[in-house]
Amino acid sequence: MQNFRNYYDILGVPRDATVEEIKRVYRKLARQYHPDMNPGDKAAEEKFKDVGEAYEVLSDPGKRAQYDQFSRFWKQRGFQSSATPRAKTWGGRAGSRTANTDVDFSQFPDFNSFVDQLLNRDEDGETAERRSARDPYRPGTTRTAYTVSRPGPRNAEARLTVPLEKAYQGGRERIRLEDGRSLEVNMPPGMVNGQKIRLRGQGVSGGDLYLKIDVSPHPFFRVEGSDVYCQVPLTPSEAVLGGAIEVPTLDGLVKMMIPAGVRSGQKLRLGSKGYPLDGRRGDQIVEIQVVIPRDITPQERDIYEKLRQVETFNPRAGLPV
Repeated sequence: MQNFRNYYDILGVPRDATVEEIKRVYRKLARQYHPDMNPGDKAAEEKFKDVGEAYEVLSDPGKRAQYDQFSRFWKQRGFQSSATPRAKTWGGRAGSRTANTDVDFSQFPDFNSFVDQLLNRDEDGETAERRSARDPYRPGTTRTAYTVSRPGPRNAEARLTVPLEKAYQGGRERIRLEDGRSLEVNMPPGMVNGQKIRLRGQGVSGGDLYLKIDVSPHPFFRVEGSDVYCQVPLTPSEAVLGGAIEVPTLDGLVKMMIPAGVRSGQKLRLGSKGYPLDGRRGDQIVEIQVVIPRDITPQERDIYEKLRQVETFNPRAGLPV
């Protein structure tokens, strides 16, 4: 029985110490020897564990009574034999009596076995106080255990408005969400209104975040399905003579041949310059707008005067009146 530990000596309190005195001394020693206050000090860590074990026994009236009975018998000759006396002691809940519960101390081969049963240690030999030594603790605070129900993963949705060029090209973009988070998103090319982009793990509690795309209206292009529509202005001479002009597309400027005598409102087609949709790309529909200049130079006026004198076209010849 060389492993017997005098819990009163460990805490430094007399055998008749009150529970309040024991609690006061324990708090002081726990702060003094806590591993957070003595990082890397194995001796202090062991002292902290011993202090916790002593407090767990002596602060509980039932456990303390059993310990006091045991400590009176353990030095007696023949203690570990079958003749060891059975002691009347405390049992059941802390602070309550049971009717004359007998404890046969001879069933314990050593002091540790007695303490294991007294403290209801787990299979690893840890008491509640020893396990608590691994938990975060700060001097001057009360250790409180809470059971918090963590919500499961839940998907969330957010709206993202993008310009037409970005919707068409895609690519990496840093965005800021309504909740203040900033995310870098790899957006696919050819996004359309109402499309959802899935961001794994960016929702609630590890769920996914779905970005609902809104493509903002463009001042020049209008997308209808896979086709892109636009209006291109021409001068009267360009409309009459025709020729090559540059037309804006989602890929940049391209040359387009204007047929001679094109009319205002006439629609021309640029093949495969539309919007990618369902694995194919549509066309760009160019609507011609013949624009009459309002301010002209004297030289231009002279030319128009000469043209009027020689032109044979009469747009009013076919009036039905």
